[in-house]
Amino acid sequence: MSNVSRLFVLLCLALTTACAHRPAREAGGRFVERELQMGGATHRYQVFVPSAQAGGRHPPVILFLHGSGERGSDNRKQTEVGLGPYLRKHLPDFPAIVVMPQSPEGQSWDGANARMALAALDASVREFDGDKDRIVLTGLSRGGYGVYELALMEPLRFAALVPVCGGITQPPGVPERLQVEGVAQAPDPFVAAAQRLQHLPMWLFHGAEDAAVTPDQSRHMAEALRRVGANVRYSELAGVGHDVWDRAYAMPELWAWVFAQRRR
Repeated sequence: MSNVSRLFVLLCLALTTACAHRPAREAGGRFVERELQMGGATHRYQVFVPSAQAGGRHPPVILFLHGSGERGSDNRKQTEVGLGPYLRKHLPDFPAIVVMPQSPEGQSWDGANARMALAALDASVREFDGDKDRIVLTGLSRGGYGVYELALMEPLRFAALVPVCGGITQPPGVPERLQVEGVAQAPDPFVAAAQRLQHLPMWLFHGAEDAAVTPDQSRHMAEALRRVGANVRYSELAGVGHDVWDRAYAMPELWAWVFAQRRR
């Protein structure tokens, strides 16, 4: 074999290897399973990876925090309520990476679980080449509380927040502990959270008939944010209960707003 032929064969092998190790994003919009090690434990999570056509070279990134009913270790339930069903209807055209961690049974998005979610976010941004300046944090119910918790922990990481039927203080109808620990000791937790997060654009959603996490949680937070001059939108949907997430995530206006956000 001549030197030219050998070079040609080596080039073909190199190209084949490169294609085999091309990021999963090239294969099309789909969910992939991942895991990470933290504190001696294995944490599994899911990532929605957009098609190269939809996401482009450096797609925006969404970190999604599920609610109480999706806690566990099956690495499946967190994709079945809220944002996951919407993504499955938009596999070809949804343009963002979506990171979907799962918290253990009986726990909230604080402490070690918050750090685990942020670690899954970091790993996904690296692996799938996400845009670090266009990371939006959203969550529903207990995950809506988690939105505030994680943002208070890392206030400079995110471009915007979308808490859905979330809150700051303990709702009277919820028997489990449910509050934002980062401001729990403040004289007015809503004011404290608003002051620390006022630089972040936010769009809050709540059902007017929510009997689990009552809408006064989002009303108080929206008002506290307005008082400090924050960029805040609040949508309270009439006739809707706790499951406002289906309506919220189906709004084209929300996604136009989300994808226009960029970290300052």
